[in-house]
Amino acid sequence: MVNEGHLHEGAREDLNAIVSYLERNYPAVISRFEACLEIVINELVIGPRARKKIAERPGVRGVPLIRYPYKVFYKVTDQAIEILYIHHTSRRPPWEMRAGRADLNNGDD
Repeated sequence: MVNEGHLHEGAREDLNAIVSYLERNYPAVISRFEACLEIVINELVIGPRARKKIAERPGVRGVPLIRYPYKVFYKVTDQAIEILYIHHTSRRPPWEMRAGRADLNNGDD
C-alpha cells in the first residue's frame, strides 16, 4: 500500500476512490497501480523540483503515472512534498472541479 504520509486529505480521498473503482472493475491491477504510485512518490521525495510546473497554478507541479491515466499534483514545502491530488487525465483539471479547496492556492516555489 502507498505510504500516505505525503498525501493531503484531498489526495487521500482521490486514492481511496481510485482503489475502490479498481477493486470493482479491475482488481488484478490494484497492486501494480499502487506500486507505480509508490515509485512516483519516492522519486518526488528524491527530486521534488524536477517535475513540470503547472502554469495555471503557481507552486504546483504535476507528474503522470506511467501506464495509468492519472496525474499526481503536488507542491514542495521546506520540509516535504505535499501531494494535493491524484487526478484522472481525461477529466477537467482538479482546480476547476474543486475551486473552493485552499490546498491548490499558490505554493512556495
